[in-house]
Amino acid sequence: MPRYRLIVEYDGSGYVGWQRQENGPSVQGAIEKAVLSLTGETVSIRGAGRTDSGVHAMGQVAHVDLAREWSDHTLRNALNAHLTLAGERVSILEAAAAPADFDARFSAVRRHYLYRIISRRSPLAIEARRAWWVPKTLDHEAMHAAAQQLVGHHDFTTFRSAHCQATSPWRTLDRLDVTRSGELIEIRATAQSFLHNQIRSFAGSLKLVGEGKWTPADLRAALEARDRKACGPVAPPEGLYFMQVDY
Repeated sequence: MPRYRLIVEYDGSGYVGWQRQENGPSVQGAIEKAVLSLTGETVSIRGAGRTDSGVHAMGQVAHVDLAREWSDHTLRNALNAHLTLAGERVSILEAAAAPADFDARFSAVRRHYLYRIISRRSPLAIEARRAWWVPKTLDHEAMHAAAQQLVGHHDFTTFRSAHCQATSPWRTLDRLDVTRSGELIEIRATAQSFLHNQIRSFAGSLKLVGEGKWTPADLRAALEARDRKACGPVAPPEGLYFMQVDY
């Protein structure tokens, strides 16, 4: 049974998240329905990461096993046609044959995320549901300096959801950079894997640093507390993007 690797872009607005659930439409479910419409096959696809409701992706990776061989462009175009007909906000950027042992989740060696903040007085119109609107001026340089204290191998209990199902709070954070271009502040994070709500927790706490409410020492103290109550407010999902997966 041939295995295919899909690179997927989606607007997370209106979906309950990547993972198929009973309480609403999911991105995974949308692609599985497109496969069913195209091939008549009921499949279960696996994604590289389980994004939450409202979170977007520009480079989510998934794999699917199909009964017969497809050319790369034919499978991509056919799935996109069915997704478009269904009114889904999901696009298959690439579809390619993959080795039988390829696993979108477990073969991944690094995941890249982006969190977008727009810092300005006026509310967002075009960028609504695409970024976190913060009507205060933020010091991105202070945010970046503080963020470097989180890079490395740490117990990130403070920065993970109370509902996180990971067996260990320890993770190695390879990168956490904060940059600014005009009104846009970007937080880029890279690691092999992340805990539930980890990046949104980082963003919310770094915002406090940018506002001058926290110092870098306060962020370090929050990390060392290993206590969810020490975390800043969790940033909203609409600013988060799953950008890329390395294998």
